[in-house]
Amino acid sequence: MKDIGIDLGTTNVLIYIKDEGIVLNEPSVIAIDTETKEVLAVGEEANKMLGRTPNRVRAIKPIKDGVVADFESANKMLEEFIKKVKKRGSFKKSKVLICCPANVTQVEKNAMYELAENIGTKKVYIEDEAKVAALGTGLEIDKANGSMIIDIGGGTTDIAILSLGSIVDSNSIKIAGNTFDKAIIDYIKSKYDLLIGEKTAEEIKLKLGAIKDIDKNNSMEIKGRSISEGMPKTIIITEEEIKEALMPEVNKIKDEIKKVLENTQPELSSDIVDKGIIITGGGALIKGIAEYIEDNIKIPIYIAENPLTCVAEGCGIILNNPKYLDNNC
Repeated sequence: MKDIGIDLGTTNVLIYIKDEGIVLNEPSVIAIDTETKEVLAVGEEANKMLGRTPNRVRAIKPIKDGVVADFESANKMLEEFIKKVKKRGSFKKSKVLICCPANVTQVEKNAMYELAENIGTKKVYIEDEAKVAALGTGLEIDKANGSMIIDIGGGTTDIAILSLGSIVDSNSIKIAGNTFDKAIIDYIKSKYDLLIGEKTAEEIKLKLGAIKDIDKNNSMEIKGRSISEGMPKTIIITEEEIKEALMPEVNKIKDEIKKVLENTQPELSSDIVDKGIIITGGGALIKGIAEYIEDNIKIPIYIAENPLTCVAEGCGIILNNPKYLDNNC
């Protein structure tokens, strides 16, 4: 019996197996033959197909904004991922812990339950992603003082204040990594009359994404299709331009953080000022984002040591400490 934790992210799926650690970390993408319904690829292999498939093949991202958007595709994708790690042992008597953003509806939560049950596990637990991420960063959330975390994932940004092992106040907004990609697509479309795909936008974000300490010499060549002419076109885009594209979305996250802090009890606020705030998720890796938020809210911001894997590592901590499951599920 091997208990497992699943970070079913909008961008990546991570699977943690108790006593083994993270055994899978792949893009949340599945490629399906629309005529035969056959699964052609999942994960990294399917991700390479995005924007490059023939008519009968669909490369799908079945998780949107942190929840299941296409149940059938998500079910098939998770089944294929489980097959990749199944050789490590049967999960029939296992517990599975799956994470979801705050503010999900009961229908969305039920879809996650059903997904987890379909892989044949004994018991399913659902936990708030922010709480699990906080544990994964090493925060001692079970003490009688306030801790705060900002998890900027692929589909949502989760903002939470925790004390005595539970979330005291939180919010989840659908502004995150995918929103940044769309902002880049829209910016280039508007300024350069150029249409680019999601993959290209993500590559631009990874290379040029910055909010502070802009390197004016950092640029890259990108290719797309001219909207007016319908022909291939190449342009040079700079880090400074990407800052301009991203700033409105980053400001929305900053404003939401302020709202959560404004609703916080004074004693917890004092703890947070003393301890600072931890930022995790892929969005934490955008150059200068932590410093920009810190400058605006006047509270120290620290980037987690492993921001991309905090949720999966938090799953491991919960699976190895049953008190968290007993108290919260």
